[in-house]
Amino acid sequence: MTRWNLPPDRIPSAWYNVLPRFETPMDPALHPGTRQPIGPDDLAPLFPMGLILQEVSPDPWIDIPGEVLDILRLWRPTPLVRATRLEAALGTPARIYFKDESVSPAGSHKPNTAVPQAFYNKQEGITRLTTETGAGQWGTALSFACAQFDLECLVYMVRTSFDSKPYRKVMMQAWGGQCVPSPVDDPSHPGSLGSAITDAVRDAVSRDDTHYALGSVLNHVLLHQTVIGLEAREQLEMAGERLPDVVIAPCGGGSNLGGVALPFYEDRSVRLLAVEPSSCPTLTEGRFEYDFGDTGEMTPLLPMYTLGHDFIPPTIHAGGLRYHGDAPIVSKLVKDGRMEAVAYPQSKVFDAALLFARTEGKVPAPEAAHGIRAAIDEALAAKETGEEKVILFNYCGHGHLDLQAYDDYLNGRLVD
Repeated sequence: MTRWNLPPDRIPSAWYNVLPRFETPMDPALHPGTRQPIGPDDLAPLFPMGLILQEVSPDPWIDIPGEVLDILRLWRPTPLVRATRLEAALGTPARIYFKDESVSPAGSHKPNTAVPQAFYNKQEGITRLTTETGAGQWGTALSFACAQFDLECLVYMVRTSFDSKPYRKVMMQAWGGQCVPSPVDDPSHPGSLGSAITDAVRDAVSRDDTHYALGSVLNHVLLHQTVIGLEAREQLEMAGERLPDVVIAPCGGGSNLGGVALPFYEDRSVRLLAVEPSSCPTLTEGRFEYDFGDTGEMTPLLPMYTLGHDFIPPTIHAGGLRYHGDAPIVSKLVKDGRMEAVAYPQSKVFDAALLFARTEGKVPAPEAAHGIRAAIDEALAAKETGEEKVILFNYCGHGHLDLQAYDDYLNGRLVD
C-alpha cells in the first residue's frame, strides 16, 4: 500500500493545544501603545471571544464544534501517501510519507482554520471579515469559509502576487469574496504580508460589523491546524510505522508547520524541521525579540524571530513565505532547541518540485516545494549513512494556480 485513508468518523474531534505542555510559559503579547501585556478587551475589536480564549487556553484539548466538523468532513481526513517513486528515484533506504492537504476545496491546508474562524465570528454576530493574503491560498480559503456562513469577505492581496497570480483572485470571487491589491495607498509598492495586514486591520477596526481574520502566526491558528498531525499519527500507525524520525514543513508564518509538527512535540525522538526561503530567512538569520506583526505598527507586539517589521522581502514565487516574522509558538520551539530550521534559494526548491512532479505526479505550490526540498535532502543523507529513516512532510498545497512560476523556471527566468 502507498495510500492510507481514515474514514470520515475518524476525523479528530478536538484540537491539540501545545501551550500547557511547554516546560516554560510563552511570553505574553504586548499592547502596541502601552507595551503592557494585552488582555481580552484589547483584542475584542479584531477577534471574537471564542478565538481570544483559545489564544491563551490552559486546556490540553479543545473540542471542535460540530458545525465546524460538518464542513471539515467535505475533505477531511486527508490522505497519507508514501512517496515510493520518489524514494526509488533517489535510491534512498528512507521511507518518505506526505500528508496531502491539497485535496481541500481551496487546494491547501488553509481551510482548516478558515472554517472555525468564520464559525466563531458568525456566532458572535459579525457579518464581515477582512484579511491579508500572500500567494492567495489564505484569501481563497477564507472566501470559501465565509461562503459557508454567509459572511462578507474582503481580502487585501500582496500586490506582486495580485499581479502574478490572477486566478487566485478569481477563486475568491467565485466564493463571493472581494480581492484588492495591497498596499492600497501606494500602487508602486510590490507589497508584503506586513503591509497587507496593516490594510486589513485598519479596515476591520473602522467598522462595528467587521472583524479581522489571520491565516497564520497566532496561537489559535496553529491550534486549528493540528488536525493535520493528529491524523498523520494515526495513519503512520496504519502504515506500520511507530513514529517518524523527522517531521518537515515550509514556514512562512508557521501554520502548516505547526499543524503537522505540534502533535509530535512530546515525542522527543522526533526531529521537527522548519523550511524557509533564503531570501526571507526569518528563523535562520532573524533576531528573537518583540516586534509588530505589520508594517503600520497596529498589531500587538509578539515575541518571535523577525527580520524587522519594515523588511520587504524580494518578490519570490512562494508568496506565502514572504513574511518578516514567525509564529511565537514556532519561534519558541526554535529558540528552545526543540525545532531546527533550514533555508533554500528558489532554484533548489524548484529542482525538487520538478523531481516530485515527475515521480509522484503532483505539481506542488512553491511553498510546498520548500518542504519537498528538505525531505529530499534528508533522504539523500539517509542514503549516505544507510539509515532507514522515516520522513514525514506536509504537502500543504498544489501549484495549479502557480504555473507562471514553473514557466519562469523552465525557461530560465527564475532568479534566486
